[in-house]
Amino acid sequence: MTNSPGVDANVCYRHPDRASFVLCQRCGRTICPECQTPGAVGVICPECMKQQRAEAPRTKPAILTRLSGRGAPVVTYSIIGITVLVFLLQWVPGLNATAQLLFAPLYVSDVAFEPWRLLTAVFVHSTGFIFHILLNMYTLWIFGQLLEPMLGRGRFLALYLISGLAGSVGVVLLAAPNTPVVGASGAIFGLMGAFLVIQRRLGGNMTQLLVLVGINLVIGFVPGLNIAWQAHVGGLAAGALVGLILVETRSPRRKGVQIALLVALSVVLLVLASRYLIFPLAS
Repeated sequence: MTNSPGVDANVCYRHPDRASFVLCQRCGRTICPECQTPGAVGVICPECMKQQRAEAPRTKPAILTRLSGRGAPVVTYSIIGITVLVFLLQWVPGLNATAQLLFAPLYVSDVAFEPWRLLTAVFVHSTGFIFHILLNMYTLWIFGQLLEPMLGRGRFLALYLISGLAGSVGVVLLAAPNTPVVGASGAIFGLMGAFLVIQRRLGGNMTQLLVLVGINLVIGFVPGLNIAWQAHVGGLAAGALVGLILVETRSPRRKGVQIALLVALSVVLLVLASRYLIFPLAS
C-alpha cells in the first residue's frame, strides 16, 4: 500500500504539514516522528499498530509496543557527544590527540598511508578558539533535529559522514598540500546542502536558509579567520548530492539503488583524495 490519492508522498499522511522520508514498514505510507512506533524493522504507523495490537495475543504486554522515544535524534546527540569527548581528549597532556586525528595532505616520500584521517578530522576542533566547536555543535543540533527524524537515523548518519569526507576532499583539491585542517564544518555544510535540496523538492521556503548558507560561505573567505572554506564548499556540494539521491530514491523498492549510489559517491570521493592520503611516519 502507498499514500492515499491526493496526499504528497513526502509528507505524513496524518499531518500534511509535516515533511518526512520515513515510511511505515507495513503499509508503506509516510509518517512523521509523532506518528512513528518502533517495530522489529523500521517503524509502524498508528493504524497498522492498532491492527497489530488487535491481532496480538492478549498476554503480550502493551508496553512492548512503545519502548523508546519516537523520532529522537539519537545519531545527532551521539555525534555531539563523541565530538565533545574528543575535544576534551585534545586537552590531555601527552596524548597528542589533535595531531593523531587531524587531516593534512602532503607531497613527501617518507610517509604512511592513513586514509581514516579524512573522517577523524571531522571530530577534532581548534583548542585555541572555543567558539569553533560551540558553533559547529549548535548548528549540528539545529539541523540534526530537522533532518534526522525526516530521513531516518541510517540515512542521516550516511549524509553526515559522506559530507565530512567530502569536506576533506575539498581541502585536498583546493588547498595547499601541507594545510592541516580540523573541524566538522564540511559535514555541517553538507547538512545545509541536503536540506536545501529537500526543501526545494518539497516546495518549502528556502530564503532564510539560502541567506544562512551564503553568510557562512562568505565568512570562510574573511582574511585572518583561518577558516578552511575549501571544506565548506566540498561538504556543501556533497550534501546537496546526497540529498538529491535520498529524495529521488526514497521509495522502498529503490532502497538498493539508494545504497549503491551512496557507496559510489563515497568511492569517487576516496579516488579523488587517494593521491594525497599520505602522512609523515612517526619517529
